[in-house]
Amino acid sequence: MEVINDNHCSWINDLNPRTNILTLSSNLNCEWLIIGAGYTGLSAARRLGQLYPKQKILLVDSQLAGEGASSRNSGYLVDTTLNDGFTSNKELESYKKKADIYKLGIDAVKRFIKEHQVDCEWNECGKYFASSNIEDKRVLENFSKTLTKLKFDHTLLFNNDLTKKLGTNFYNIALHTKGGVLLHPGKLVRAMIDTLPKNVDLYENSSLINWNKEDGLINCDFKKGSIKTKKIIFATNGFLKSLGIKTNYNFPITLTASMTRPLTDKEYKLIGEPKEWGVLPIKPMGATIRMTKDRRILIRNTAEVHNPFKMSQSDLDKRSIKQKIGIKKRFPQLPDNLIQSSWSGIVSRTRNSSQIFEKIDENIFVAGCYNGSGIGVGTLFGEQIAVKASKEQTKEIEIIEKRNKPTWLPPQPFLNFGIKTRLFYERFRARSEI
Repeated sequence: MEVINDNHCSWINDLNPRTNILTLSSNLNCEWLIIGAGYTGLSAARRLGQLYPKQKILLVDSQLAGEGASSRNSGYLVDTTLNDGFTSNKELESYKKKADIYKLGIDAVKRFIKEHQVDCEWNECGKYFASSNIEDKRVLENFSKTLTKLKFDHTLLFNNDLTKKLGTNFYNIALHTKGGVLLHPGKLVRAMIDTLPKNVDLYENSSLINWNKEDGLINCDFKKGSIKTKKIIFATNGFLKSLGIKTNYNFPITLTASMTRPLTDKEYKLIGEPKEWGVLPIKPMGATIRMTKDRRILIRNTAEVHNPFKMSQSDLDKRSIKQKIGIKKRFPQLPDNLIQSSWSGIVSRTRNSSQIFEKIDENIFVAGCYNGSGIGVGTLFGEQIAVKASKEQTKEIEIIEKRNKPTWLPPQPFLNFGIKTRLFYERFRARSEI
C-alpha cells in the first residue's frame, strides 16, 4: 500500500527530525523479517535481536517508522476498558483475562523505559471514564461493582469534586481507575527506534507489494527491491487485511484528533490549574480528551470508515471544527483559536474487541488488532510473538493465549454497511458528549 504521510500530528512534530533513513532498493536475504515498524514490529525486532545477536534481522515499514498509529493515538496506556456490568461468572472471567493482558502491557512498556532511561512523559495518574449525563450513573456503578470484584483500585466522583480535578464543569459523573498511565506516544516510539539492536536493519518508506511462500522460504516483493526470509512476522495492525492476513477478522477505523497550543499562565488559571488528566467517554462515540503535561488539550471525537491517507487538508479542517466545538463546550472561558494541529490515523478493530496473536502457517506469524489500546498491548504482543516464533514459551504467552479469539466478520459490502450503521447509531447516542 502506498502511504502518504502528513505533517499535522502534534506528537510527531514535537520530535527532532530523524536522519540516515534507509529505503529498500536491492534484493536481500535474511533469517527474520518483520513487516510493520510500530510498537509491535519494533518490540518484536528488539526481542529477536536479543535472542539471535548473530542472525540477520530486517524490519520494514511502508512509511516512516513509528509514524502511523503508534504516534497518532491519544497517549493512554490503559489498565481497563469500560463495561456495563456482567451477569455471569463466565463474563467476569473473560473480562479478567483482558485486564491481565493490559497489565502485562503496562509492565512491558515500564521495563523498556526503565532499561533505556526513556523520557516519554510517563505519568501514573490513571484515567477517567466520564459523562455529562447523570443518567450514566447506573453504567458507572455497575462498572464499579465489576472492578471491586476484581480488586481494581478506583473511585467514583461527582460534580464539584470532578470539576476540581479536570478544570471543567462539563462532566457530572466519572469513575477514575488508578492503574492507567498517560505518556507521550511519539517520544516512546522514537526511543524504540533509537534503541534497536545493532543486528536489526530498518528500512522505511518501503511498501510491500505482494508476498508468497515457496520451497520453505517467504518471498516478499517491495516497490524497489525484494527480500527472501526464513521466518516472517506481520505487525501491520490496521493494514493486515490489505496484505491478505486474517481478512475476515479485523477492519480499520479512521480516527481524527486535534491538539491545542500550550495554554498561557492566564488561561491555565482560568480553568483552575488542573494537573495532567485523561478522560475516556462512557459512550463509544463520545470524546476522548486529555490535558497534557505542557498544558495542551487533546480531543478526539470522530470515527469513521475513511482512508486517512486520502484525507485532504479540507477534510481535516471539517473535523477540526467539531473538535473546536468539543473543547468550547468544556472550556467556554478559553479563546476560540486554540487548536494548533489536527491529524488522522487508523485503529484496527475486531468484532469482539479481541486481539490477533498467532502462527498462521509454518514460519509465518502475526500480531495486531488492539482495538484502540495498542501502546501497551502492542509492545507486549511484539515481544511475545518473537518468542513464540522462536518456539519458546513464557507465562505471558500462556496468558495471551487464554483470551477470547477474534470472531468472524461478514464479507463486503455487508461489513462496511454494518460498520457505518453502527457508527451512525453510536454517534446519535453520544451526541451530547461529542
